[in-house]
Amino acid sequence: MKLLRPIICVLSLLTANIFAQEKPYHEGYDWEENPIAAIDLEKFKNEDIVAFKDKRANEFFFINNDALVEYSLIHKIYWLNSNDKIEEYNKVYLPYSEGSEIVKNKARVITKDGKIKELDDSKILTAKDDETKRTYKYYALEGVEKGSFIEYYYVVKKYPDYTGNKITLQSDFDKQDVDFDLFAPTNLIFTSKSYNGLSELTKDTLDTKKNHWKLHLDNLEGLEEEEQAPYDASRKYLIYKLKNNTANPSSEIVSYSIVSQNIYNSLYPEIENKKSDKINKFIKSIEGANEEDLTIKIRAIENYIKTNVYLTEIKRKDLEDLASIIANKVASESGVVKLYAAIFNALGIKHQIVFTSDRRELKFDKSFEAYNFLQEYLIYFPKIKLYMAPTKLESRLGFPPGYLTDNYGLFIKQVTLGGFTSGVGSVKYIKPVNYDKTNYNLVMNVNFDSEDLTITNLKMDRTMDGYYAVFVQPFMDIAKEEDKNEMAEGIIKSINENVEIIEKKMFNDSSKDFGNKPLQIIADLKSEEFVEKAGNKYLFKVGELLGPQQEMYQKKARKLPVENEFERSYDRKIIVDIPEGYHFKNLDNINMDESYTKDDEELFMFKSTYKLKDNQLVIAIKEYYNKNIIEVPIYEEYRTVINSAANFNKVTLILEKK
Repeated sequence: MKLLRPIICVLSLLTANIFAQEKPYHEGYDWEENPIAAIDLEKFKNEDIVAFKDKRANEFFFINNDALVEYSLIHKIYWLNSNDKIEEYNKVYLPYSEGSEIVKNKARVITKDGKIKELDDSKILTAKDDETKRTYKYYALEGVEKGSFIEYYYVVKKYPDYTGNKITLQSDFDKQDVDFDLFAPTNLIFTSKSYNGLSELTKDTLDTKKNHWKLHLDNLEGLEEEEQAPYDASRKYLIYKLKNNTANPSSEIVSYSIVSQNIYNSLYPEIENKKSDKINKFIKSIEGANEEDLTIKIRAIENYIKTNVYLTEIKRKDLEDLASIIANKVASESGVVKLYAAIFNALGIKHQIVFTSDRRELKFDKSFEAYNFLQEYLIYFPKIKLYMAPTKLESRLGFPPGYLTDNYGLFIKQVTLGGFTSGVGSVKYIKPVNYDKTNYNLVMNVNFDSEDLTITNLKMDRTMDGYYAVFVQPFMDIAKEEDKNEMAEGIIKSINENVEIIEKKMFNDSSKDFGNKPLQIIADLKSEEFVEKAGNKYLFKVGELLGPQQEMYQKKARKLPVENEFERSYDRKIIVDIPEGYHFKNLDNINMDESYTKDDEELFMFKSTYKLKDNQLVIAIKEYYNKNIIEVPIYEEYRTVINSAANFNKVTLILEKK
């Protein structure tokens, strides 16, 4: 798991290997003397890059029949047929960390004329990333020109990852000769599952001295990225895990029932009286922690912790110790979750710890138990049916990160039997927040300057809640005045950067208002951007008052689904005072009505209408999206609705004298 390593002792679970082992696979592995001799490049001449070899081999091996390690072999041959690809691939990065060791590495360049330039270790350079401060090593490839091949392979020795490992084979370019091999001692039984149409691993029954599972593909077509598609989750990949050990067959090694107990024991330690007193004292410092309304109470706790406790990525014991966290106001991710859990237990607030994944990168598979799905924390409150993301500062109760919803997750519930309390896990669906909880609304009053009709005086009333407010509203209490002004101006000028702000006011701009009242900005504006004079007529770009709108245009047939972060709704009204003696000529251009309904439920909709009342034109625009994941068969219907908003954005009314 990314956030919480399961408490599993490799030696006690796997037992010393009592079976004879051959030498590791990589020791007998080498590249070919001339790997490109049989390649016919003519049929690939229009490609910028092709992989003519993509081999991966992971092997679990007992060193001295005792310590289990994992060897990972990577071998690639790329043909580079454009300067852009040469620039992108002229460095070969080697995995480098304190917990791993490179035991073998080779690299070479094969020119288009067939000359081979093998690189030695003097070409391995070391650099440090300025942002992450991580050190990395890489080969600097020399002599790479258009039409050259680069080939490299390396072997890394590392701590074994057997609880769930994702191997992605597909890229955005075509590959030939693709292999994945998984080796293990005969007593270690692995299982795997393939996704997105990838073939399953098969067992090599001829190899009796070690277990060997393999997959070979002669060709693997590239998958292009598409707008708003979950690209990483859509590529062909497989996940493998250790199922059991025949030397100790009594229990399954990777199991959600096991990890649920381990997580529970880690997050809910027995709290002695001294720590209990400190927790109670901490609770007393939280204004609103004793509110009767459960939602208000939890929001108060969340706001206080996210404002006062610093969250660090560093992993140390003191950063998981409750007494240290309360005293120093610094915690690791698992430490801050432990703090929430202790507070909720002290206050008798029933909750469940949830582990899930970001569905853009890895969709949680409800039928295949592997710990690499357990990547992100949520806390679920069954009484109010709301989620909280304890480690995400930009999230608040009821609005967890959208990409963690519309997905499955492991829910860990506290269960007490016979005086013994433990954690019991079950996989459930994490329902997304309904579209009517996230609104970005607008009322815009428009008045034409009496002396110059190209000048408009605007009164904007903008309200936002849900996901549109969660990045702003909870932080207003601690924001500097200049930052609040900058934020307000950014929202106002989202319709047009050049509008002049005469006056602005903000309402419900407190963390306490989030979830209760929408953030509201009222502003008086002046602009010359929305009207142009054309002879004796005026062109009023009414659609642009909404600000730029998303457009989805695609020449090729869609292959991947669209995935939005969250469901959403828009309600806009534009009220235009018509100048005396004038009228609008082409009002019917306003009327638009596009929607998609399935099983009697309207999933997405855009509708714009107008009414004339006395000397006012009132335009109503409603739009919503009641579905995050848009499968390919309904993509065109979704695109039609999305583009309706963009089409309205282009509506220009002709204002002329009666």
